[in-house]
Amino acid sequence: MTGGPVTTAPVARSPRRYDPGRKSRIVDAAIEVIADHGVAGTTSRRIAAAADVPLGSITYHFDNLEDLLEQAFRRHAELMSPRYEAHFDQVTDLTGFADAVTDLINGDAGGDSRDWAVSYELYLAALRNPALRGVTDAWMRRSRTVLERFIDPVTARGIDAVIEGLVMHLILSTATFDRAETRTIVGRFLGVPQ
Repeated sequence: MTGGPVTTAPVARSPRRYDPGRKSRIVDAAIEVIADHGVAGTTSRRIAAAADVPLGSITYHFDNLEDLLEQAFRRHAELMSPRYEAHFDQVTDLTGFADAVTDLINGDAGGDSRDWAVSYELYLAALRNPALRGVTDAWMRRSRTVLERFIDPVTARGIDAVIEGLVMHLILSTATFDRAETRTIVGRFLGVPQ
């Protein structure tokens, strides 16, 4: 036994990784997890794994899971709204509007089934979470503003509901309906013949 000083090797620490896009990546990953598992199956662990970040990054960047979900749904609405608006850019009359609404319902507006799944998860979650109602309300107002370029506000509210309802029917029903049937429904609602 020697009586000399005991030396220990310094503990090597990983250098802190500079990752300025981490918070945004987490929000995007949350949208993907919601699309895959629904809100009920969305956990901080799943989001962290999907974003390829340590679990602690979730609590560092967000107050809680509800805060992250709210930001994810806001991002989703921000991504979907410009596509929705652009879908009506070339419309010049009510017949063209009815055709554009029909195409939107039948999937020609750039959204896919995952986009709609996240949208409906938002609507369901907003039933119980007032913070999410703010997201849905802002998104619906933005959509109706586009529709009000062609129709009055009351009819815009109705057509907005027709769009949402018919898309839901198309996604959930095993018996699909075709574009011609959709156009008939939209035309009757708007008073525009085929």
